[in-house]
Order: sequence, then C-alpha cells, then structure tokens
Amino acid sequence: MDKVPIFWRYVLVFLVSMVPIIELRGAIPIGIGWGLKTIPTYLIGVVGNMIPVPFILLFIRAILKYMLKSERLKPIAEWIYRKAEKNTGKVEKYTTFGLFLFVAIPLPGTGAWTGALVAALLNIRMKYALPSIFAGVLTAGFIMTVGSELVKAIF
Repeated sequence: MDKVPIFWRYVLVFLVSMVPIIELRGAIPIGIGWGLKTIPTYLIGVVGNMIPVPFILLFIRAILKYMLKSERLKPIAEWIYRKAEKNTGKVEKYTTFGLFLFVAIPLPGTGAWTGALVAALLNIRMKYALPSIFAGVLTAGFIMTVGSELVKAIF
C-alpha cells in the first residue's frame, strides 16, 4: 500500500464509505490506518457515506417492489424487508431523533444505508429523514475517527 499515491487512498476511503454494511465505520479506520490526515479522511468518509442516502430514500420502495416480482431477486428483497422490520421499532418510537440515534451509534447493522431503508419503509419524508441521517453520519464518523486515532496512538 506504500506505493499507492495519497490521492488514490482518499478515493478508496470515499468508495469504501459508500459500500453498504462497511460504510464510514470501515472507511475511516482504513484511512487513518493508511496514515491519511484525520480531518480530510473524516470529511471524505462522511460525503461518501451520504451519497447513496437520497437515492435510497427516493427509490428503494420501487426497487423492492420490482424485486419481489422476480423469483431470483425475491429472497434478497425479503431479506432486506426483514432487516428493515427488525430495526423499525427503534426508529418508529422516536421518529427523526430515533433515526438519528440509529445511524449515529456505530454498531453492526446500523448506519446510513439501513437508516435510509427504515426511513423509506416508515414513509418518513425526505426533508425530515435526510437531516437526521446526516447528523447521525456526522456523529458516527466522529466516533469512528476518535476511536481510530486512539487505537493508532496506543499501538
């Protein structure tokens, strides 16, 4: 990795932060582990993590509806629905604040992708969901950045 130019390391952080499940919870530690500067790594991770969110909020219901009609895609759509349903109670109780908390706390199965999915399936309007998810991503990114820097300092 030492031969990979700094620019491309930042590009990889950006791309990894857009990947479901990994998101910025994986991208930020990777960037800091590569020796990238903290603030740019944080900002690039946040931006990359947020890019898919509006598209998920706008299109996921139609995509899932289409997937349910396909025998090959139906199991995946059903798995996505189960994942979302498992997490709706956490968000439904407190709506936008619940959505913020759900995205902000960097635990497995939480994050911007799942938060956007849950918001879409609960019909939370984008003007409410997007700021809550963004605040959650900022918070999760901060937690991951501080944690990564602490681990780096210890080792």
